[in-house]
Amino acid sequence: MNLLEVNNICKTYGSGEAAVQALKNVSFSVPKGEYVAIVGESGSGKSTLLNMIGALDAPTSGRVIIGGRDIFSMDDRKLTIFRRRNIGFIFQAFNLIPELTVEQNIVFPVLLDYQKPDKRYLEELLAVLNLKERRNHLPSQLSGGQQQRVAIGRALITRPSLILADEPTGNLDTQNSSEVIALLKEASKKYEQTIIMITHNRSIAQTADRVLQVSDGVLTDLGRAQDVRGTSAMCELEWKGDCE
Repeated sequence: MNLLEVNNICKTYGSGEAAVQALKNVSFSVPKGEYVAIVGESGSGKSTLLNMIGALDAPTSGRVIIGGRDIFSMDDRKLTIFRRRNIGFIFQAFNLIPELTVEQNIVFPVLLDYQKPDKRYLEELLAVLNLKERRNHLPSQLSGGQQQRVAIGRALITRPSLILADEPTGNLDTQNSSEVIALLKEASKKYEQTIIMITHNRSIAQTADRVLQVSDGVLTDLGRAQDVRGTSAMCELEWKGDCE
C-alpha cells in the first residue's frame, strides 16, 4: 500500500518572462515504511518538492495524496491539523526552542495540538535517542548531535506516518551524522514510519531503500540505493571526488 502519491506536481514562481519552473510534472509513489533519499544539485527543486509533500507550500498544479487523502483539497484549518498529526519534520538547523528543555521541545507538537503527551512513549523515545540524562538540559547545553536527536524526538512524538528530513546531518560531523541516521532508521522501523530525506551526502543516500534524483525540476527514480552506487547520476552531485 502506498502511503504517499505525488501526481503531476508542477510549481512555477513568477509569471511571464520572469516565470521559473521549479518542478515539472513530478510523479512518484512511496509505500508505507520505505526510506527514500532525494538527491540533486543546489537549486534543482528538491527542497521545493519536499515543501509540497509537507504542505508547507502549495503546487501550481497536481496532487499530493497522503494516506489516501488529497491534502490540498482540505481547507487551511484541516490541513494544519492533518500536517501536525501525520507529518514529522526534521531540518538541518534543528529549530529547537532555546528556552525549553529537551523534554519540553520534544512534547511541544503534542501540546500545540491541545493533547496530553503519552508519558510511556516519551520515555521510550528518550531511551531510543539516548537523551534520558539530558531531558532537563536546554539546547545551548547540548552538542550538535544531541540537538538533532531532540529534533528527531520532536518529529516522532506525534507518531506521524511520514517523516520529512531536509539535510538533517548538514551541520554535523561524520560520526554524529552516522549516529543520527542510524537512530532515525531504527526509530522509523520500530514505529513503521516512512522517511523521505533530502541529502547531499553520498554515504547517507546509500543507506536509503531507494534514491530519487531531481534535476532542473524533473524527477528521476534511480532505483534501489545499492544499484546506483558509483553511477554517473550519483556522481553528478557534490561527491565527484568519491567516484571512480
